[in-house]
Amino acid sequence: MTHFLSRRAVAEQHPEASWQRIVFSEFESTLTSSTRPFPCVFGETGLRKDQLRFAFPDPMTPDSLAPILEDYVANARDFGRMTSLVVFGRPGPVQALADYRARFWSLLDGLERLDTAPRPVEVPRALDTPMWEFCFGGEPIFVVCNTPAHVLRQSRRSTSFMVTFQPRWVFEGIMDTDTPASRRALDQVRRRLQAFDAIPPAPQLGHYGAPDNREFEQYFLGDTNDAPACPFHRLGRATDDDTTHKKGKVA
Repeated sequence: MTHFLSRRAVAEQHPEASWQRIVFSEFESTLTSSTRPFPCVFGETGLRKDQLRFAFPDPMTPDSLAPILEDYVANARDFGRMTSLVVFGRPGPVQALADYRARFWSLLDGLERLDTAPRPVEVPRALDTPMWEFCFGGEPIFVVCNTPAHVLRQSRRSTSFMVTFQPRWVFEGIMDTDTPASRRALDQVRRRLQAFDAIPPAPQLGHYGAPDNREFEQYFLGDTNDAPACPFHRLGRATDDDTTHKKGKVA
C-alpha cells in the first residue's frame, strides 16, 4: 500500500473543494510563483521534476505518520535527487507559534520512539551537537515545519500545520559541507529569503557538521531571530532530565 502521493495523484484522488486540495494548491502556487521565487531551491526543483511526495494523515500523529515515513524512506531514492516528503495536517483554528512548536517536537520525538531501525552510528542522539540530525528508518533526515501562525517569516507559513522531510543525502555535495559550492548555494537561499520574508534570514542557517552549526535550530524557526528552542536534549528516549532543553527565548 502506498502511503503517499505524487503531484498528479493528489489532483486525481482529492476533489477540488477538499481540504487536501486546498492546502496543496496553496503549496503548489507558492513554489511555482515566477514573480516571487521560493527560497528553497530544492523544493522548487523537486516539485517541477515531480520528485516530491505528499501525504495528508488525519489526524497527524506519530502513529499515523510513522508508516508513511517508513514507506517513503524505503523508496525515496527512486524518486530523484531533489525528493522530499511533504506532510499536511487538516486545517483548524490558528494557534500560537509556541503551540505549533511543541506539537512539532512532540511529533518528531514520537516518531523516533516508534522507529525500529538502528540509528546511523555517526549521528549522535544529543541535539546540541554539530552532527545531530533527525533519523528514521536508518536515514538522517532534515526536517522543516511550516504553520499558519507564521507572519513575518513567510517562507515558513502554510495554511495548515505542515512538515517536510528531506533525506540528508539530498544535500550531499551541495550544502552538506563548508565548501565554495555549498557557500554559493547557501548564499542563493539567503538572497531569496531576504526578498521573500519580512524579517532577515535566521542566523542559525548553516552547514551540516560545521562546529557551530546546530541542525535542530533550523527545523522550527519563529517570527523573530531569537535562538530557537527545543524541549528535548535528545529524541525518542526522553526522560525528566531530557525535557528541560531550552536554547534561547521562544519566538
